[in-house]
Amino acid sequence: MTTVTAEPAPPATPSGRSARPSRLRRSWDKHWYAWAMVLPVVIVLAVLIFYPLFRGIWLSFTNLNEANQVAEICTKSITGSEVCAENPNRWEFVGLDNYVRVLTGEVGEFWQWTGTTLIWTFVCVAFHFGLGLGLATMLNRPMRFRSLYRVLLVLPWAVPAFVSAFAWKFIFNERFGLANALLSAVGIDPVSWFADRWTALLTAIVTNIWLGVPFMMVALLGGMQTIPSELYEAAEIDGASAWQRFRNITLPGLRPVSMTVILLGTIWTFNMFPIIFLVTEGQPAGQSEILVTGAYRAAFEGIRNYSLASTYGVLILSILLVFSVFYRRALRKQGEVW
Repeated sequence: MTTVTAEPAPPATPSGRSARPSRLRRSWDKHWYAWAMVLPVVIVLAVLIFYPLFRGIWLSFTNLNEANQVAEICTKSITGSEVCAENPNRWEFVGLDNYVRVLTGEVGEFWQWTGTTLIWTFVCVAFHFGLGLGLATMLNRPMRFRSLYRVLLVLPWAVPAFVSAFAWKFIFNERFGLANALLSAVGIDPVSWFADRWTALLTAIVTNIWLGVPFMMVALLGGMQTIPSELYEAAEIDGASAWQRFRNITLPGLRPVSMTVILLGTIWTFNMFPIIFLVTEGQPAGQSEILVTGAYRAAFEGIRNYSLASTYGVLILSILLVFSVFYRRALRKQGEVW
C-alpha cells in the first residue's frame, strides 16, 4: 500500500490567505545561480545600450545643440577674474517640436533620405539574397576545388568595410578608375559616377553587395547542408527535375534560415553607415545620403545639433521596430514560430 504524504501548506497571513511566495521570488530561490550569471551581462547592456538609448530619446524632446549646451557663459573681467552669468539661450525642453520640424521638412531632408534608404536597402538585400542563394547552391554540389572557392568567396567578408569602400571608390574614380577605363576600352565615354544621384547610389550599392553576399552565402549554405539528402534522393527517383527539387525541397527547407538572414540583412543594410559615408560622401549635394549619414552630419558637422540627431535616431529605431513587428506577423501567418 502506497502512502501519500501531503505537502505542508504555506503559512496563513492575518487576512486568512496563504503567504505564497511571488513568482519572481520562487524563480530566484530555484535559479539564483542563473540570475547571478546573467547579472553582469544585464549591467553591461544597461551601461552601453539602455542608458544611451533613453538618453537619446530624452534629447529628442529638447533643443540641445553645440551653441546652447553651456548653462553659464563666463567672461574675463579687467582684473583677470572670471565673471559668469546664466546663458539666456540655454537648451530647454521643447516636446515634439523636433519631430514636427523633421516630418514636415522644415529641417533636413527626412523624406528624401527615407526614400533613398528604402531603395538602397531593398536593392542591396535582394542582390545579397539572390547572389548568396545562387553561390550557396553552386557550392553545395560536389565539384573540384570547392574548398578553394569557398575561401575566395568569403574573402570580401573578411576585409574591413572601410578598406573595401576606399577600393571601390577608386575603381569608380572619374579619371583613374578601372570602371571608366573599361568603358573607354569599348568606346563608351567615361561616366562622372558621383555627379548624379543615381549613379552615385549605384556605386554604393555595388560596394555593399560585394561586402554582403559572403554572409548570405555562408548562412544559406549552412541551411542547405541541414536538409536531409534522402529527400533529394526520393525526389530524383520519382523523376523530379533539378528545378523541381530546388523549388519543392531546397527553398522550403531554407525558409527558417532565409527569414532570419533577410531580417538581419535588412537591419544591417538600413544602418550601413560607412559605405555611403566613405564611397559617395553624400554626393551630389547630399542627394545620396541615407538616414544614418544624415543623423551623423546633424550631430557632428556645422553647429552640432544633438537634439536633431537624436530625433533622427529615434525615427530610425521606430521604422525598424515597425518593420520587425510586421515581418514577424508575416512569418507567423506562414507557420513559422520565430
